[in-house]
Amino acid sequence: MLEEIDIKRRDGIAHVALNRPSLRNAVTLAMWRELADTFSRFAADRDLRAVVLTGNGKDFSVGADISEFDKIRNDRQQSAEYEVAVDACSAAIAELGKPVVAAISGYCLGGGCHLALACDFRFADRSATVGIPSAKLSIVYGVRSVQRLSALVGIANAKRILYSGDRYPAEQARSVGLIDEVHDDAGLAAEQFVECLAANAPLSIAGAKFMLNGLSMGAGTLDLTAAQRLIDAASDSEDFREGRRAFAEKRPPRFRGE
Repeated sequence: MLEEIDIKRRDGIAHVALNRPSLRNAVTLAMWRELADTFSRFAADRDLRAVVLTGNGKDFSVGADISEFDKIRNDRQQSAEYEVAVDACSAAIAELGKPVVAAISGYCLGGGCHLALACDFRFADRSATVGIPSAKLSIVYGVRSVQRLSALVGIANAKRILYSGDRYPAEQARSVGLIDEVHDDAGLAAEQFVECLAANAPLSIAGAKFMLNGLSMGAGTLDLTAAQRLIDAASDSEDFREGRRAFAEKRPPRFRGE
């Protein structure tokens, strides 16, 4: 495990924090890869119910660590290899069949925004500043991230965000769809929110997430056969039977994800 990725767990909820506060949590290539591995491991963890992704210190993330680009992203081939790692990271987050909430303070720029877009929800505090400055670096944002951005904010806002490279304060970011909720304490709000979600049926959430993600990413993206498998598995599950028993007995259900 990299020291730059800090992971804590409590009551079925994982807190994953970028841990380079002195550098505003700039993300290195090694961190992209470590995050991909971390979220891939989470997928097989049946005890895990939800994840909060955040940054230690004052910032979520200022973005990719540009200081290493001369060595690792200096030409077309290196850039392509770098994007493979970035896309693998965002895919591992987006495809995790459990809720993932980004808790955002301070800067959430470029690669930091890339991470936040892959989450299911984005909660920010009033210090948050969100933007994608790729047009100021002659970088074309990756296809999957552009798809996620467009699905969240619409084509017109996505064009404005990508063409301008502007930074948006928290309330303005919320008004265009980059942020879902603004709170005095984003971390606390995210924690309380995922605690509520963690009490619900894991199979239901996993199925809904799979279908909604597929539908949001454009025509033909959703695997209908895989979606039906998730529907069928939930229908045959002990959790479905438990849900019916709990409803009849007027008590909270005790879901186990099976």
